[in-house]
Amino acid sequence: MALAVLHSLAIVPRPLAEPLARFYTRLLDLAIPRLRRVAMLNLAMALPDLSAEHAWIADGVFRSIARTLVSFSRFPRLTRTNVHEWIRYEGFEYFEQALAQGKGVLFATAHLGNWELSAFAHALMAAPMHVVVRPLDNSRIDALVESRRTASGNRLIGKKDFARSILRALRDNEAVGILVDQNAGLEDGVFVNFFGIQACAGAGFAKIAARSGAAVIPGYALWSETEGKFVLRFYPPLPSTGDAAQDTQAVHTQLESVVREYPDQWLWIHRRWKTRPPGSPDLY
Repeated sequence: MALAVLHSLAIVPRPLAEPLARFYTRLLDLAIPRLRRVAMLNLAMALPDLSAEHAWIADGVFRSIARTLVSFSRFPRLTRTNVHEWIRYEGFEYFEQALAQGKGVLFATAHLGNWELSAFAHALMAAPMHVVVRPLDNSRIDALVESRRTASGNRLIGKKDFARSILRALRDNEAVGILVDQNAGLEDGVFVNFFGIQACAGAGFAKIAARSGAAVIPGYALWSETEGKFVLRFYPPLPSTGDAAQDTQAVHTQLESVVREYPDQWLWIHRRWKTRPPGSPDLY
């Protein structure tokens, strides 16, 4: 089914692909009602002051997924010549300044906007990078996704041996992108304040940043309705103090500020606050 969806989005003109993708994500919304329930619960906890907008924000999650599907279906056609029709940079100077330091770049990114296009397009517009990924359960879909993700020259790093591979890439003054907004387990996470709620976040990112001395640059491909394209926005580097809990909090504080600005583009359907401090009730 997933392969058929991508194929259908790839063969129709872009003006038709976008409403078709919204139709597919609407079907997803209806077929798996748990996704919207999780989104509405997350929004009630994280953004109680925007209760009148919760339904609109939840709808936006599926609109955002639709935009990601359309661009992902077109990856084989994207080149250095036409990629600018889909995305442009903002804050690129932060990346250039980081490379000049010679210790590599850690992109702190998230399931915000179009995370697939951000890495793919960066390879075409600047230079290939390394992307930390978690293999999908379906081997056929995983093979397809992997081939698309690497088509612009990017290299994938699996989570099983990610620390050594990341450090090697940073020593070579290369860039590595890591999704930092996923729920972590108690064994490898630290609790941070995220939207006023204790969230368990992986501490590995902060530890690698401190060990390598690499620049930590938050970056997200955010949809601009007025431009009709994405803006790959890099933010000022975040300092590494060497305190994993403090540095992990800094990453999530910065992410929260951007999600608040673009609430309909973050993946609220994810059970972000699943892992709870010992003795705390299950939120889901």
